[in-house]
Amino acid sequence: MTDTSSFPEDIGLVLKARREALGLSKKDLAEKASRVREVIYRLEAGQESTVSSLMAVTRALGLRIRFEHAGMPTMEELAERFARDDDDAA
Repeated sequence: MTDTSSFPEDIGLVLKARREALGLSKKDLAEKASRVREVIYRLEAGQESTVSSLMAVTRALGLRIRFEHAGMPTMEELAERFARDDDDAA
């Protein structure tokens, strides 16, 4: 699995998809990562969380975070990101 994320919400979608693919509930993942369930809700929603919580959850999901130079998001990435917000508001 290789995903590129430019926004917190993108990371949340990746985490949720992996959790579901593994057949884990949010409670199961929280226990496996030694975190409270609220952490899973926040990360999957792209909300504020600690780096240590993000690392614990990615480890529990068998994922690794890799950093690479990306520059600014493209216009297409920005348009897609804000189109999602418009769809959510409707």
